Amino acid sequence: MAEELTLDPTADKAAQYRTLLPQIEALVGGEEDLTANLANIAAALKYGMGFFWVGFYLVKGDTLVLGPFQGPIACTRIRKGKGVCGTVWENGNALVVPNVDEFPGHIACSSASKSEIVLPAFQDGTVKLILDVDSDSLSAFDSIDEQYLGQLMKLIEGLL
Repeated sequence: MAEELTLDPTADKAAQYRTLLPQIEALVGGEEDLTANLANIAAALKYGMGFFWVGFYLVKGDTLVLGPFQGPIACTRIRKGKGVCGTVWENGNALVVPNVDEFPGHIACSSASKSEIVLPAFQDGTVKLILDVDSDSLSAFDSIDEQYLGQLMKLIEGLL
């Protein structure tokens, strides 16, 4: 596949995801390096969907460590149960946060981030990494994002 995305910016969000996800699958198909794949996925999501920040945190021992991302600089390490990302790691469930300032213990890596969706990827029943997507608008994420990003996480689990 060419390293170029084909998207219709006038399409609704669900249609954009339905167009983007097969392109991401083709992009990572045949590549075995996890870092390369996560980097391309982060870029495809950021530029394909227009998100403020997209990145991965990988479980390394007792800490989430920043992995490939697109956007402003980010927090490097997050402890289990801390902030949105650490909570998703601890609970193993996706979280949609309409207003990050109202999330107890939110870690403000960027004051421009206003809402967030975070999803886990599992290997052998254990969270191995999380996807963190931020918006600079309030209430930017909904069940459509959770559905399609959940499908993406299943694809990522196959790469682990």
